[in-house]
Amino acid sequence: MASLALGVLMLAGISIQIGSHVWDISSSLIVYLIVAAIVGFLAELIVGWKLPFGIIGAIIVGLIGVWLVTQVIVINGIPDFTIDSVPIIHAIIGALILVALWHLITYPFWRTRRRTRYYR
Repeated sequence: MASLALGVLMLAGISIQIGSHVWDISSSLIVYLIVAAIVGFLAELIVGWKLPFGIIGAIIVGLIGVWLVTQVIVINGIPDFTIDSVPIIHAIIGALILVALWHLITYPFWRTRRRTRYYR
């Protein structure tokens, strides 16, 4: 019975009103965030560079990656499949671009220099 109530609650969504702002949390938003987290982790694995803030950083990179490749840099000609209106291949490409840029920008700061001089 509890799972049925949870299913009905998630289908209807939750609305939170703070002042004049109304935020809607629905099942599609939750699916969007889960897909963004998976895409962010895949981009980290492919590039081989970890992002700060763990899962939150992966979700942010996934969300910005989806937005980047679907709204800013439109790539046509790549066959894509969607999960709840999230284009997966485009999201992975956008997240890869962002993780690679993060790596290029922050690598000089994280690289440690080793001294090869040995004193006897």
